[in-house]
Amino acid sequence: MTAETLAREAPGAKAPTTTKEELVGRAKRLSALLAAEAREAEALRRPTDTVIRALEEAEIFKLMAPRVYGGLEFDLDTFFEVGLALSEGDASMAWVANFYIEHVWIFCLFPRAFQEELFASRSYALAPAMLSPTGQVTRVEGGYRLNGRWSWSTGIMHADWVLPAAIVTREDGKRVPMFFALPRSEVRVEDTWFVDGMQATGSNDVLIEDAFIPDGRMLSFPDMIEGNTPGASLHPNPLYRTPMLPTLGLAAAMPALGQARNSVRLFKERLLARKAEGGTRRVGTASYMRLARAEVQVEQIYLLLRHLVEDVMRLRNDATRVDRTRWATQLAHAVDQSKSVIAYVCEAAGASGHFQDSPLGRAARDVNTVGAHIVFDLDARLELHGAALLGEEIPGILV
Repeated sequence: MTAETLAREAPGAKAPTTTKEELVGRAKRLSALLAAEAREAEALRRPTDTVIRALEEAEIFKLMAPRVYGGLEFDLDTFFEVGLALSEGDASMAWVANFYIEHVWIFCLFPRAFQEELFASRSYALAPAMLSPTGQVTRVEGGYRLNGRWSWSTGIMHADWVLPAAIVTREDGKRVPMFFALPRSEVRVEDTWFVDGMQATGSNDVLIEDAFIPDGRMLSFPDMIEGNTPGASLHPNPLYRTPMLPTLGLAAAMPALGQARNSVRLFKERLLARKAEGGTRRVGTASYMRLARAEVQVEQIYLLLRHLVEDVMRLRNDATRVDRTRWATQLAHAVDQSKSVIAYVCEAAGASGHFQDSPLGRAARDVNTVGAHIVFDLDARLELHGAALLGEEIPGILV
């Protein structure tokens, strides 16, 4: 099958029987399962098999896979609504689900031959993508030899493939960070994920020793950042011309907003219970004000991210440097505000929120950890956006 054939067939190829509304509805129903499994997943330090199986059965991982390979080929707006619904159930397992979806999209940016190999038997693959290029590569006949250790391997515990990063020195001397694709069976996992938040992601270390990566299983970071990958030429849907960083940032930000929204709901339920009890535990005016303020803040964050999604879908790889730094700043701001909402609610929720199995306590731990991700360094994002607004040169690797 040629790229021209794909381009001709894709718009009508294997039209999905699942609608966007149905997929979002499934995600909303699955949110309750994630919430019910959260305590066990936190103890296991990985997503439960029950949740991963349910997500597969609901076709969640097919969301951004091309129709020509049996996927649903929905855009970022559907990704946002699905990911946000899951995130209201549990931050950690939604984080894994969101990145599985986003990494399927990354696979769709690789050269055609590898996509046809990967999607021959199933319309998605589950994989971590380790963004930090800590590997060492050596050019050999027909490909590369890859060695190294990678941390933060979200999704490794149920993975089929892995996407580690390393820097390749090209013949012209230019050093280019690249993703490499190889089967999960060719890597070793080291149990290192002992953390105080996002425990259920299972983001352990991955070790690779002298793995051979054939030509055609590499993808350039600069091409992904600009939306100019092999997949962008292969698939006609503008989804595959979307720059990487806002897509990645959205996947990571949704658990923060989802848990901010969930925290407001839990706080409201507590206040209603106190109100029903009456007596000395009745709800006071200060609690009304705190609930109202938190609810309005969550709606503001939601509207900000929804506007960002619409903006990214409108501009794609035509976005200017100012557009990109604005998106990065908006994502960091959304996570920062989500943290603030959860802290604000927890202040008034009582001491029971500090028990290990409290959903409110878990939300606070998890979203504080989400906020530590490099793409959510708000000071750094503000500095870059301010410089871009003044016309200064901006490095492109994190925008």
